[in-house]
Amino acid sequence: MTYLVTGGAGFIGSNFIYYMFEKYGDEIRIINLDKLTYAGNLANLKEIEGRENYRFIRADITDREAISAVFRENEIDRVVHFAAESHVDRSIVDPEIFVRTNVLGTATLLNCAKEAWSTEDGGFVEGKRFLHVSTDEVFGSLPEPREGEEPTYFYETTPYDPHSPYSASKASSDLIVKAYIDTYGFPANITNCSNNYGAYQFPEKLIPLVIANALAGKSLPVYGDGKNIRDWLYVRDHAKGIDMVLQKGRIGETYNIGGHNERTNITIIKTILKTLQELLPDDDPRKANVSEDLITFVKDRLGHDRRYAIAPDKIKREVGWEPDTPFEEGIRLTVKWYLEHQDWVENVTSGDYQQ
Repeated sequence: MTYLVTGGAGFIGSNFIYYMFEKYGDEIRIINLDKLTYAGNLANLKEIEGRENYRFIRADITDREAISAVFRENEIDRVVHFAAESHVDRSIVDPEIFVRTNVLGTATLLNCAKEAWSTEDGGFVEGKRFLHVSTDEVFGSLPEPREGEEPTYFYETTPYDPHSPYSASKASSDLIVKAYIDTYGFPANITNCSNNYGAYQFPEKLIPLVIANALAGKSLPVYGDGKNIRDWLYVRDHAKGIDMVLQKGRIGETYNIGGHNERTNITIIKTILKTLQELLPDDDPRKANVSEDLITFVKDRLGHDRRYAIAPDKIKREVGWEPDTPFEEGIRLTVKWYLEHQDWVENVTSGDYQQ
């Protein structure tokens, strides 16, 4: 079974590749296709780069010729499509690159897979599957539950209502995949996940940024009042969910993958600070830096959604997936990983990894 993983040098993609090799070993082959933008880092995959059943290809998913060659030269059974521009702040500054990568790139992948997998009778080779990895941000924002009211959640049937260029580009790519499913009967699934956290996450994201800044005694910027709510999912649980959808999901269906771990941003930051205090030895000079005094409230982000929360009822019912990692355990594992991999952090923050 050969998997084409796009964006496999990124945070979630690299964790997925590790998960798959740990589970299936030599039963599978993985081709990792990544453009190696600022968020792609081959050091993420150093432990498996020498495997005979692993190959890295540097290419842009919008490059039709390069993608066609991958399908032509390899018998691809599964496409797991992670590759995307994904940082909301960057999308506000430069929306065009998000449209190009997330929308045109997805369309290019779909066309190449469709061409490679098509049969003479208008169908597709049996057993092929394309899984498009998306986000809960396509659904927009949920209201905060009032006292005495039941909270609302994102379901697979929730109408799309994106509010940033990033989420709009992901919503567009989701709809293109849906169109291929409906028009051609293309063998695809879509998964919409909540906020991921764990090892190898690029340091511009909230959790690794807070860890790095706190250790250095730098300010911890918090948008608005810090009460924006996100649903947090440990990245290895996400990887397990994707694998289970590929194995057991109904073709053409969308599955929400959420952790049922809702936390405000300010709660996340305070939890990280507390965990750092617990894990750092008393003789570590960085421990003195770690303090809630570093928290600094800044002007809110443009179009900042207030609350995200995914209901993973369908994936649990149809596929049997549920998260294994409580937030308290996952955040401890994450902080511990960053403390033990400061060389990786320094390599990324210095920009040396891009060489």
